[in-house]
Amino acid sequence: MRNVTLALENGIKFHGKSFGYEAPMAGEVVFNTAMVGYPESLTDPSYAGQMIVLTYPLIGNYGVPSFAYDDNKLPLFMESDRIYASAIIVTDYSESYSHWNAKESLAEWLKREHIPGITGIDTRELTKVLREHGVMMGKILFDDEADNIPTATYEGVNFVDKVSCRDIIRYNEGAGKKVVLVDCGVKANIIRCLINRGVEVIRVPWNYDYTDMDFDGLFLANGPGDPEMCEDAVAVLRKYMQMSRKPICGICMGNQLLAKAGGAKTYKLKYGHRSHNQPVRMVGTDNCYITTQNHGYAVDGSTIGADWEELFINMNDGSNEGIRHKSNPWFSSQFHPEARSGSLDTEFLFDRFVDTLK
Repeated sequence: MRNVTLALENGIKFHGKSFGYEAPMAGEVVFNTAMVGYPESLTDPSYAGQMIVLTYPLIGNYGVPSFAYDDNKLPLFMESDRIYASAIIVTDYSESYSHWNAKESLAEWLKREHIPGITGIDTRELTKVLREHGVMMGKILFDDEADNIPTATYEGVNFVDKVSCRDIIRYNEGAGKKVVLVDCGVKANIIRCLINRGVEVIRVPWNYDYTDMDFDGLFLANGPGDPEMCEDAVAVLRKYMQMSRKPICGICMGNQLLAKAGGAKTYKLKYGHRSHNQPVRMVGTDNCYITTQNHGYAVDGSTIGADWEELFINMNDGSNEGIRHKSNPWFSSQFHPEARSGSLDTEFLFDRFVDTLK
């Protein structure tokens, strides 16, 4: 293992060993406190442009499953067809792995997909730095290649455009009600959760004008980066909302796009929500749910228009976790009800959406 340094933009450096692809890398450094789920996280398009710091110390001990696909050509054990994260940073990488479904080691997978991995770093101390300062850009530098310094930016980059599909893709054709899914970086299990409820899914690019299409409901998917970079998607959504009262549901980035189309503002969280254990309360009730989350931006609940109301609130910091329209069947969640990996407490939101299709 070669010596490698993680250099943060504030000047702090952490030293470790390389166990992945051996090439310098730059990206936004974020932390995830989940104990499991590194195959799903690495393949989540919402991590595009980011280096994932895992606070759980032991990573790699259950290996990596194969890229098997179901009858709908969706990956069975991953959230997309490749790794989207820029790098992974762990405390203790396990070279030995054991799991009934494992096909290769995490290191082998990273090397095959040209993704750096660092081990030997105190990721909990690194997380403290990120919590105090906020997420920041960082660089992975190999100590014997001091002159090979990468550059990267996160602010102002339209990562949604980088990860969205380019053509219309149909799933479960002829099954029943039709749902247009706006692909901002959709996770495979979101599509699967809709298919499992007997609907046809029409997946369109993030900036596609679907207003003249024939469908029964609209679904706004998750995605990476700043929602301010998705004005084209907001413009189409606003146009649709002015001409139709058909159901709308959004997840993560979809929550932010729906809020923006309704006139609300968004902002960047200091260090985001990336974990399996975020508690959210349904507004107007005592119901609290444990949720899986992965986002760095949030809706400013104080800017929601008179026709809207908050649907969920984060119990840790009071930030918005979902909105709903007071009269139309439009609602969203900032968290991931489909989980993968994580809690399934809120998967009923898919049922609520499908039940509104007429």
